[in-house]
Amino acid sequence: MRINRILLATPLVVVSLVIQVSVLARLQLPGAVPDLLLLVVLALALVYGHVGGCLVGFGAGLLADLAPPSDHAIGRYALVLCVIGYAAGLTRPDSGQHRSATVPLMVVIGAAIGSTLMYAGVGALVGDTAARHVGLVGLLLSATLYDLLLAPFVVPLVMAVARRTDNDPLAADGSGGSAGREPAYGWLSSSRSGFKAGRTSLKKAGRLKGVKRL
Repeated sequence: MRINRILLATPLVVVSLVIQVSVLARLQLPGAVPDLLLLVVLALALVYGHVGGCLVGFGAGLLADLAPPSDHAIGRYALVLCVIGYAAGLTRPDSGQHRSATVPLMVVIGAAIGSTLMYAGVGALVGDTAARHVGLVGLLLSATLYDLLLAPFVVPLVMAVARRTDNDPLAADGSGGSAGREPAYGWLSSSRSGFKAGRTSLKKAGRLKGVKRL
């Protein structure tokens, strides 16, 4: 990863983890805890791609595994976020920007469900059956609902900051952005230029006719 990506991802991951552990986890909401760390990883993966998303997810998950009051095996959440970050990064289009909010919304839903299932599955392999006592269906529904409610306030903001710090031309409407819009709007610009040229020639012709009449 680039240095500027590491310098941005590190404080975002740390701050989101602190907020999740010290604030969101203490709200005593029914079911799952709103996963702010997951949303930050998804937002960065949607900008950085699958490789960056995988690395950010692994680092964020490992930090969550080590942060108190963690009561599970180290590496469990790192594996989950690593896979989720990689999968989310695969949805990044070649142009670097999604045309609508549908894909990021589906990514959030899939990540909320996938991370809960993977976390419970890995826990079952290592002998952690806490998900069975809480209820897997309740965890899936609550995790998806909480993440969807929190996503509009987190994902667009993190993506915008990531694009600006990454010197992404899409963030500043530079050459990259104009190149991406050229196929869709090239015909419009050419027709406008042709119309302007035709109007200019008509004005010149009218002036010449007026001179000849005099």
